[in-house]
Amino acid sequence: MTIRHSGSTGPVPVAVPMAAMFGIGLWGLDRGGMWGDESVTFQVAQRTVPQIWRLLHDVDAVHGLYYLFMHAVLAVHPGEVVLRLPSVCAATATAGLVAALGVRLAGPRVGLWAGLLYAITPMTGHYAQEGRSYALVAAGVAGATLLLLRAVEAKTPRAWWPYGTVVALTCLLHELAVLVLCAHAVTLALARVPRRVWAPWGCAAAAVVVLLLPLVWVSQGQAGQVAWLVPPGWDRVERLARNFSPGPTGVVFWASLLLMAVGLRERRLAAVALPLLLLPPGILMAVSQVRPLYHDRYVLYALAGGSLLVAAGARRVAGALGRVRFDGRRVRIRGRQVHALLGVAGALALTATFLHHLPVHRQDRSAAQRPDNLAVVSALAVRQMRPGDPVLFVPSVGRLAALAYPKGFRRVRDIALRESAPRSGTLWGREATPGELRHRLASVDRVWVVAEAYALDPGWSPSDPVERTKLAVLAAEFSVAEEHVRDGVILRLYVRERSADLPPGTATTARLPASRPATPRARPRPVRW
Repeated sequence: MTIRHSGSTGPVPVAVPMAAMFGIGLWGLDRGGMWGDESVTFQVAQRTVPQIWRLLHDVDAVHGLYYLFMHAVLAVHPGEVVLRLPSVCAATATAGLVAALGVRLAGPRVGLWAGLLYAITPMTGHYAQEGRSYALVAAGVAGATLLLLRAVEAKTPRAWWPYGTVVALTCLLHELAVLVLCAHAVTLALARVPRRVWAPWGCAAAAVVVLLLPLVWVSQGQAGQVAWLVPPGWDRVERLARNFSPGPTGVVFWASLLLMAVGLRERRLAAVALPLLLLPPGILMAVSQVRPLYHDRYVLYALAGGSLLVAAGARRVAGALGRVRFDGRRVRIRGRQVHALLGVAGALALTATFLHHLPVHRQDRSAAQRPDNLAVVSALAVRQMRPGDPVLFVPSVGRLAALAYPKGFRRVRDIALRESAPRSGTLWGREATPGELRHRLASVDRVWVVAEAYALDPGWSPSDPVERTKLAVLAAEFSVAEEHVRDGVILRLYVRERSADLPPGTATTARLPASRPATPRARPRPVRW
């Protein structure tokens, strides 16, 4: 089996999926609030380049290239829509690249359907509207896969330079994209390419790995950022399969699985799509049984393989339906009629799939579908806090709300902050020592606490001594006067408890009553890769 071009075609099979993806990406892009990970992108990208470089020595080295890219983007205009536009454009490019792969491997109809399937998949739309790097990584992998096919056909060593460059840049955007090299190796093996192809591909792959090693070495020292991940079980396999389908439930999901199986008969396409679909998630899940690193978004780029297989299967089924038998005689619809009928049937099927899962797409465009909404926290602070009020973030990661939406916290003073996030080279600033914090809290009679729900659960025991000090002082010397809850974030006003015979400002040993159960108990919000 060889990988060869299926023939030239017009721009329509590529342009239509790109237009559809661009429209889906723009729909509801301004959802009215950033969540935690997006806020990290937003505030880090607005730092100076030296400040970003300093930060990467301690955290988020895996996102370093993305932050530098977003630094240039947000220099144009710092806003939520601009923050997400690169992901929309990247998803649009990926839809076009998936279509181009389908055209090259199986013809224009498969290309058109594959690109549209990629565009209408809810998981694609979700990450097309995230101010993170995953949509860009997916575009890089799709582009590298197309360049792989072109390099194999070109039969010259120079043709591998673009391939190696794109793979390297993609891996620098997120190091787990390096797993695509395993998929490409299997593709070359299934295609039975000659030895003269393996040599330049091996050189390109080796160069990528060598270039990536320093980033891997630094990021291993920051592995605590993904300590929240757990070994994936079969439930995660099922969840990924549903996420990779244009419809996560019902007949669309099962039909997609069936069409994927049928699409395996397109051997040239399957040699490219199947390794891309299975190997990166499979390898990452296997490694994560020993050292958890798996999350669906880290393998978003593998979704392209599923779209290609479904489209190839749909073409085979459509071709079979175009041939019927009456009384033992085979009747065929030929020429333009078959193309017209198949085109209409495909368009109707894709439209029906999108409309059937329109509520999923619409729901995903609500800020409530993200883990948190920092804009809501900031708006609540504006309404409740008075100028000059002290505020305490429990834990300190809650300060992301103030960094993303400073307007809500401009009138108050952050009583625990010792050094700002940009100056300290950290994500949310450096706080006072336990002794300093006790001294500062001793001088106030009221303090607002912005807390994650889990942080006020009596069963939570933080390892950080500063966080333990916050809880201990609040419990010993203050009581709750007000409480407001929004999207899992609690805003509480604590006032100092006084004894009748003690002067104002004197601490007592009164204990805070056990806080009421907070929502269902949540896990600490991590800083995610």
